[in-house]
Amino acid sequence: MIDSTKIREDFPILHQKINGNPFVYFDNASTSQKPKVVVEAITDYYYRYNANVHRGLYKISAMATEAYDNARKKVADFIGAAPQEVIFTSGTTASINLVANSWGQENLKENDIVVLSEMEHHSNIVPWHLLQKRLGFKIHFLQVDEDGSLQLDDLAEKCKGAKLVSITHVSNTLGTVNPVEEIVKTAHANGAKVLIDGAQAVPHMAIDVKKIGCDFYAFSGHKMCGPTGVGILWGREQLLESMPPFLGGGSMIDEVHLDYSTYAQLPNKFEAGTMNIAQAIGLGVAVDYLQEIGLDNITAHEQQLTEVALEKLKSLDVQIIGNAQNRVGVISFAMNRIHPHDISTILDHEGVAIRAGHHCTQLLMRKFAVPATTRASFYFYNTIEEIDQFVKGLQKVKEMFRRVS
Repeated sequence: MIDSTKIREDFPILHQKINGNPFVYFDNASTSQKPKVVVEAITDYYYRYNANVHRGLYKISAMATEAYDNARKKVADFIGAAPQEVIFTSGTTASINLVANSWGQENLKENDIVVLSEMEHHSNIVPWHLLQKRLGFKIHFLQVDEDGSLQLDDLAEKCKGAKLVSITHVSNTLGTVNPVEEIVKTAHANGAKVLIDGAQAVPHMAIDVKKIGCDFYAFSGHKMCGPTGVGILWGREQLLESMPPFLGGGSMIDEVHLDYSTYAQLPNKFEAGTMNIAQAIGLGVAVDYLQEIGLDNITAHEQQLTEVALEKLKSLDVQIIGNAQNRVGVISFAMNRIHPHDISTILDHEGVAIRAGHHCTQLLMRKFAVPATTRASFYFYNTIEEIDQFVKGLQKVKEMFRRVS
């Protein structure tokens, strides 16, 4: 099991005080903290071998290229993929936009169907809206039950005639873990490709893209102890080979002539220009770090934190938004007549950092008839003692508003 005391030594940011109180970071669904080894790896690149990759015929360029390519292999092994199927992007948002503007532009036409869900992050809705305006296809939405689970009774019906199902693996607002293998089987049976937004899944559980069976899988480095500005699009090799480049420029070409260009092999075809080299190297180190801890240990630790937090929140009479049986350490809640922004501000004075707002899921806010929620999200370096501090802060919130009213 996880030794939180030992692990927390790897995260200097967690040892500061905010407003005189121990710092509690419960906004991990937004971005995770970075261990020293990741920060040091990035610094080491800039200090010792800062050079472009795949271009220079000198020592430090070769060092940078080796580190960059090794990072890709680490990520590929981490998700059960082949290195040439792993495309570095700037994050989940960029990965989904790549699929929309390459595969989608080539394969979708008027009156085709794309299936999404009501729990999608805006990053998995807006790119399809933008493409829909250009191409005229239809978008169908899977609905969400009151407990925060996807309604899958009509999945097969929604998939009839669909070209693509694009679905989140884990809801960033509800914490719901969707049965993606079941969704993939149903979608494929109806001839649809499947893109999975794995931004909230990869940091918290072991992922094998081949076992899931999807066609595309997207995630971000910064939510899994890696740096900001780097993410991954995994795609089936045959699909990626059939897709045109999304961005044009250096590195992604084979030959350039006056009237045409030819393109590089995978994965370079989709990595135009100078990529986020330092960030990719940092992501590779983050993968090593997570594997050393063990994804099963991370899952179990977060499950324990979530169960404790939910039990303690019962005493505060808060409204939990979504309570699916299969979930990760994300809890969205509302407190009667107290705006989430007020809750967040007061908790900040108590040293507790949480998120308040619509979490880029406005469809869910309308579904549950709330303008916004307060969200606490946990990671493997969080502790039960921090949950106690969080709950104590919420008790203070209730007391303050009781006096005001």
